[in-house]
Amino acid sequence: MPEKTCPLSSQQVVDLYFMEHRAKLLDIAAFLDRLERADGEAGLADVRVRALNRAIPLLTDQASDGQADRVQKILELLSDHTTEPTPAAHTQSALGADPGTDY
Repeated sequence: MPEKTCPLSSQQVVDLYFMEHRAKLLDIAAFLDRLERADGEAGLADVRVRALNRAIPLLTDQASDGQADRVQKILELLSDHTTEPTPAAHTQSALGADPGTDY
């Protein structure tokens, strides 16, 4: 059994954080519904949406070794793994998903 590093009991975690994360889950569902109802297909093919769709199943993955590592897996999925700096920024802000990854 892996060492427990959270100072709260699992019931305390549910009691304290469930409603907050329920709302976040509903936000994601609303975003995806809105996207599918919108005109055009470009948004559905956007690298950020493809990355989000690849990340969602990771939320329910159970680690075979009992270690909770969903955050690490999702962050690695969404991260740009290039080591060379980009010569010039193409946008004013980060995309939040690596455009070089085939999601």
